[in-house]
Amino acid sequence: MAKKQKRAIPKPAPTKHQLSKWQRQMRMRRIVIIAAAVLLAGLVSWVGYGVYNDRVAPSREVVIRVNDASFTMGYYVDMLDAYTGEETDPYFINYMADIVADTIIDVEVMRQQAKKELGIEVSRQEIEAELKERELPDDKVYRDIIGSLLLEEKLKDYFDSQLPDKMEQAHVQVMLVESEEAADAAMTAIQAGGNFTALVDEFSCQPQTKGDLGWLPRELMPNTIIGEAAFNITAGDIGESIYDETAIKSIGYWLIEIDAIDEEDEIEVKARAMLLGNKAEAERIRAELVGGNFTSLAEQRSQHESKTEGGELGWLKKGDVGSEAFDEVAFNLTPNEVSEPVRDESVQTIGGYWMLKVIDRDSERQLEGEAREGLTERDLIASFEKWKEESRIENRLDPDKQYWAISEVLRRR
Repeated sequence: MAKKQKRAIPKPAPTKHQLSKWQRQMRMRRIVIIAAAVLLAGLVSWVGYGVYNDRVAPSREVVIRVNDASFTMGYYVDMLDAYTGEETDPYFINYMADIVADTIIDVEVMRQQAKKELGIEVSRQEIEAELKERELPDDKVYRDIIGSLLLEEKLKDYFDSQLPDKMEQAHVQVMLVESEEAADAAMTAIQAGGNFTALVDEFSCQPQTKGDLGWLPRELMPNTIIGEAAFNITAGDIGESIYDETAIKSIGYWLIEIDAIDEEDEIEVKARAMLLGNKAEAERIRAELVGGNFTSLAEQRSQHESKTEGGELGWLKKGDVGSEAFDEVAFNLTPNEVSEPVRDESVQTIGGYWMLKVIDRDSERQLEGEAREGLTERDLIASFEKWKEESRIENRLDPDKQYWAISEVLRRR
């Protein structure tokens, strides 16, 4: 027997009061939804504006111009990122900030002027091939870096091609000695059979320019004085010593006087000093101090920055002057006693005597090796400096912008 189906009981129709209530609830719900949507949209916009204002907008700002070419902050940050690799030290990145900005300028000057003046440029195909060989990303920053390297190679090839095959050259040995007395002593040793090369280590006081310079044309001699002497002294001879008032040497001599000593906590001395260019001068001035005035002589003869204060250094602790030779004497000196000349190879002074031996000279020597490379580099630099002077350059990277760029680079690490 089939079950009897239950009959659905119809729901009563809503009253007008209930309809009105539901409509009010629906309207309220829609208002709440709309308000939430508006609030969410505002929040998203605010966050988006913050991101835009903090990152997007600054990255689009033009910070470097070279003639008609412009470079944005974003490009600068990418370059700074590429040149600093994975380094996370902010001091190193800060150090590189100016270097990278200058590099962007220099590369663009070279790119523009090489094409304009010499018709030399690097093709996209050459850059892509080099990127592939070096397994570097194919993006603008690395394309520009590789392009600059290839362009420099092409420019060197060009300037090398402009050089003659042969030039007058001299093979010389040189040393800078501290004084005329030192030059006389070195010459006496040479005349007694001493070897010039061996004596360089004993007498030379300029590490950058000493010993055998090899074969060089006049244009590559370390300075004009050596260049003139090298092509006027008879081959095989040693010329007379030549004074050079601009020569920078890595040696000096202190004369130190202590006024007082404070031994309470860390020992301090109240000192005055002068820095002289050679031992003979220091000995002469020390003799003058017997009846002279330290302040006056320091103002006239000292090569230390304290000369404007008459040599007054004030109260010092060990290490304040930055010289172990100074400290060793100053902190063991009797007050009101002037020290003997204190030799210090950690300082620099100016003025010295060049001694030069011409081993050989050839008016038509083959131009090759380092001499050829040196002239090529010289000509490239000379042309570049001229191009740069003729260019309109604008660098807007002030400290605040550089700080922002450094922060962006660090954020990527």
